[in-house]
Amino acid sequence: MLSQSMPLNAELRPNRAEDAQALEEDTRLRNDIRLLGRILGDTVRDQEGADVFDLVERIRQTSIRFHRDEDRQARAELETILDSMSISETVRIVRAFSYFSHLANIAEDQNNIRQMRAPAVGGAPRPSVLDQTLAHARNAGFGAVELKRFFGYALVSPVLTAHPTEVRRKSTMDREMAIAALLDRRERVQLSPDEVAASDEQLRREVLTLWQTNLLRRTKLTVLDEVANGLSFYDYTFLHEVPRLHSALEDRLNEEGELGSFLRMGSWIGGDRDGNPFVTADVMRGTLRLQSSRVISFYLEELHALGAELSIAAHLADISEELRALAERSPDTSPHRSGEPYRLAVSGIYARLTATAAKLDVEITRRPVGAAAPYASAREFKSDLDVLDRSLISNNSRVIARGRLRLLRRAVDCFGFHLARLDIRQNSAVHERTVAELLDAAIPGMSYLALSEDARVALLSSELRSARPLTSSFVKYSEETLSELAVFHGAAEAHAKFGPDAIPQCIISMCKGMSDMLEVALLLKEVGLVDPSGRSAINIVPLFETIEDLQACSGIMDRMLALHDYRKLVDSRGGVQEVMLGYSDSNKDGGFVTSGWELYKAEIGLVDVFERHGVRLRLFHGRGGSVGRGGGPSYDAIVAQPGGAVNGQIRITEQGEIISSKYSNAEVGRSNLEILAAATLEASLLQPRQSAPRREYLTAMDELSSLAFKAYRGLVYETEGFSDYFWASTVITEIATLNIGSRPASRKKTRAIEDLRAIPWVFSWAQCRLMLPGWYGFGSAVEAWIAEHPEQGMAFLQELYREWPFFRMLLSNMDMVLAKSSIAIASRYAELVPDVDLREQIFGRIRREWHLSIETLLDIMGHERLLQGNPLLERSVRHRFPYLDPLNHVQVELLKEHRANNPDEAVLRGIQLTINGISAGLRNTG
Repeated sequence: MLSQSMPLNAELRPNRAEDAQALEEDTRLRNDIRLLGRILGDTVRDQEGADVFDLVERIRQTSIRFHRDEDRQARAELETILDSMSISETVRIVRAFSYFSHLANIAEDQNNIRQMRAPAVGGAPRPSVLDQTLAHARNAGFGAVELKRFFGYALVSPVLTAHPTEVRRKSTMDREMAIAALLDRRERVQLSPDEVAASDEQLRREVLTLWQTNLLRRTKLTVLDEVANGLSFYDYTFLHEVPRLHSALEDRLNEEGELGSFLRMGSWIGGDRDGNPFVTADVMRGTLRLQSSRVISFYLEELHALGAELSIAAHLADISEELRALAERSPDTSPHRSGEPYRLAVSGIYARLTATAAKLDVEITRRPVGAAAPYASAREFKSDLDVLDRSLISNNSRVIARGRLRLLRRAVDCFGFHLARLDIRQNSAVHERTVAELLDAAIPGMSYLALSEDARVALLSSELRSARPLTSSFVKYSEETLSELAVFHGAAEAHAKFGPDAIPQCIISMCKGMSDMLEVALLLKEVGLVDPSGRSAINIVPLFETIEDLQACSGIMDRMLALHDYRKLVDSRGGVQEVMLGYSDSNKDGGFVTSGWELYKAEIGLVDVFERHGVRLRLFHGRGGSVGRGGGPSYDAIVAQPGGAVNGQIRITEQGEIISSKYSNAEVGRSNLEILAAATLEASLLQPRQSAPRREYLTAMDELSSLAFKAYRGLVYETEGFSDYFWASTVITEIATLNIGSRPASRKKTRAIEDLRAIPWVFSWAQCRLMLPGWYGFGSAVEAWIAEHPEQGMAFLQELYREWPFFRMLLSNMDMVLAKSSIAIASRYAELVPDVDLREQIFGRIRREWHLSIETLLDIMGHERLLQGNPLLERSVRHRFPYLDPLNHVQVELLKEHRANNPDEAVLRGIQLTINGISAGLRNTG
């Protein structure tokens, strides 16, 4: 499999239609994969022996035959090989194939970076997506002044979450990043023969270390572990690239004055309590301290470097009076800096910042040069940096000001002392119980839970206007209520300590009515974040998740914005109301087609409601990594929103393995941030303003959605025994044994699909290569629709695909997910279902729908094969399957052993390793 003599990528052959540049890029990718594959092969042979290496190759070759043709002979041969292996051999085989998936990912990522850097055909520089969008805007008549005004009120906010789909340990990621850095250096630097040899040896050293590093976590992650893991991406990308992106955009607009900081990082890690009992008030405080510690340490590092750079002598360059005053206030008494006012000023700023860290009770390793007063706010810190900037610019040293100082000033503006804006989130049912307990204790004879919705709204509105507190030291509250109150008090403390940007949002999961939002307002009033006069220090954000809730959300928000007491809170927040839409639960509830459509319709309805009320809408998209949870290319997803749904501001969750794939490399991370900014600009200024496409498009999509919903619900929720089939034919039980997150997999201790979280639901279907949440119901819906509308037929659906970005994105994502599926491999997992009749009934329906969905998808798109329009991904999928498929086959055999109660711990460990390898091979699985 992995030696130089073996055809690592025999299946990877470019299409004739590709140009010479694509052929060259493809060749270089193959060369990188061969290099890493050869080194891994040598490592396997050296560490495990030639017999294991030969066995790996036999499995790979047999798997290729099985995958291509569903060859029965190959299947029998494969089963014979796998059955003959000992558990010890199996684990070694799994590790080999898993590591190949990881190494192939590195090579592909480096190839993507290479393509970003490469000039376009003809040698001209290849413009970024943001460059192209700015050019498009200028061609549309938007000048620098208008674009600067747009970014002045724009908000683009990627929100990192700890949703457990990243199965890699940080130790593994560190080794992989080291390998990527070595490949990058070989690409960019002209190495001498000795340096090439040294690089080869270093690659071998890193691959060997990776082979000897445990792929699996031995202990379960705590919430603060998840926080620490999330913070590493600030070191890799955000702290450096967010300021650079703003500065580069400022230069492209070439307009006097600074651009507003529109890119703001958000986080749920340490603040998301929905279903996670381990996120407490103390954990939230610890999260804020860790975030603040990281950003202040970064500022101190940059100040230290800045002081070294600004060796400007007073007798050689003029300085401003305000800079002179700043230098004179410095506690730095070193005679070596007596004639260097900029260094003295930086020392003084440094001293004040270390004093600030002490005041905020955050840990730093650096020490000041002397005593100084702490900063009252990040704004005060930035104003001192601005003094340096103005002095340099006014004395003909603008080029110096545009270096490290410019980026540091921008970083302070973007990150403050809080680093990321932490959202707090809880389920509406918990808020309801908490408020009920408070009201029932404060109002004798009250039974809040017995009140109608209208009565609750009236009571809550009245309480919002009252200055009377609800809590009393004489009442003994439940543990849950005390925990919730502690979190809200902690949020108030965070506002006082770090500023209002530390926790700007309170999100209500499973929001189903007006009272759900008013209950949160009342809890915020109890801790002083909402006052009786109608001012709020925090955004109250409803999250609509199920199909039913998406259908109701426009009506709920219409009534909320008409409610005087709530509207005052919105007006106090600048007349902006954020609404979050959940992609995951709506998909599990109604299937891929209906979820996407109901989300789109909800946005149309919300745009209309908010325009009527004169309130600005900001949508927060709760997208996952997989297509089954709203994933897919970010640019396409944003641009495909209905007119008016973006309007300059958007927040999007970045979850699990998607965070590392997008942001562990600074160059890739910068590109992804630019994509978000470009798409927001495109969707806001350059898309048609009408909120919906043609009426006949909407009607057709309504009918398709209804038919797909019926097919999906008919299988998942209305077929007797389906939950038994799901639990038997997937690794859902075994996924729970992985230490990949702090949150439980189910909301309740049942096997019901309704109670299962969307992440393990999607993750499990990906592991068995069905990806059912990303396509099921589409084929039968199209077939039935065409039967009902023969006069429109396939031609009309092809028109929808050509003319409507929403429909095109829907099909494009389905194209990707179906290409990663394999009905042949899925059939092996179906055999894990002990009830033969149940197995044949359900898998037979799934197989028919899979074939029908692919057939109808290709007909509508006018393609002959899946991924025909995405050759880069097509090649990626084609060359990794021969190494991915064996992991599935081995996983099935291990599942049989595990479920037969084999006591060998290596069996479960082998299953866990296969989950890791399959996840790496598929990349966006949860």
